[in-house]
Amino acid sequence: MTLDLAHLRTWIGRHETISDIVAPWPIVALAALLDRDDPFPTHDTLLPPGGHWLYFRPAARQSDLGSDGHPRRGGFLPPVPLPRRMWAGGRIEFLRPIRIGDTVTRVSRIADVALKEGHAGPLVFVRVDHEISGPEGPALKEEHDIVYREVPAPGVAGESLRSLKMPPPAATPAAAAAPEVAIWRRTVTPDPVMLFRYSALTFNGHRIHYDQPYATGVEGYPGLVVHGPLIATLLMDLIRRERPQARLSRFAYRAVSPLFDTAPFTVEGIPGAGGRSARVWAVTPAGALAMTGDATFARED
Repeated sequence: MTLDLAHLRTWIGRHETISDIVAPWPIVALAALLDRDDPFPTHDTLLPPGGHWLYFRPAARQSDLGSDGHPRRGGFLPPVPLPRRMWAGGRIEFLRPIRIGDTVTRVSRIADVALKEGHAGPLVFVRVDHEISGPEGPALKEEHDIVYREVPAPGVAGESLRSLKMPPPAATPAAAAAPEVAIWRRTVTPDPVMLFRYSALTFNGHRIHYDQPYATGVEGYPGLVVHGPLIATLLMDLIRRERPQARLSRFAYRAVSPLFDTAPFTVEGIPGAGGRSARVWAVTPAGALAMTGDATFARED
């Protein structure tokens, strides 16, 4: 296999624009998935953090899907010839509230394509920048990091992103080790139903999240893979549970190790000094970091 980085970098600057209506049903379903008892959303209800990932979903034709359930390569995203695509992290800036019933538009642009060498072979990092605008103008900005890699040799399918020498995003400091004592903690028990429901909510056909024979027999994972955006949503939901009156202004997250449906994991956190920030993280059943997140709260006037 030859990686033509120069060709892949010709995708930098490519953009797409998608409009959507913030319908209530996906938010109702997300609340059910998160085990929340939220009231039915009205036109005054604010979109919860992570809720934007339920909209602007690409609807590839069935005949345009690859064997892994993803759309075939070479459309908006560059055609990276590596079999595994993973959420590596991202940074979200919440500028204005998005409300149920709003008509919103997302403009996405390929910001960078870079090649690194990891223990298991080449890694290609793609950064996609998104801007979502609503009736009052820009409402959310996001930098999304995607990593492509080879299928590792047997026995290292769960190799962490940190062991692959993943660099921290340019705008985010390197993730520190999780504090030994968390003030906030919630146990999450992932199962095939939970992962299927999130796949359905996001119209995500990637088979590693719901097709166990494929995930274990073809891609060599020990079980179904928990979605990266679902873990990030669970971290933001932990903040909502513990600080229900706070409104996020920024959230930066970084994937460290994968999580699977084979055992419960925890989401944990601590508030920052002065009450203007929080550090949250997800922990694997073995006690290792799975994802870290840093939150900043909006100043209330």
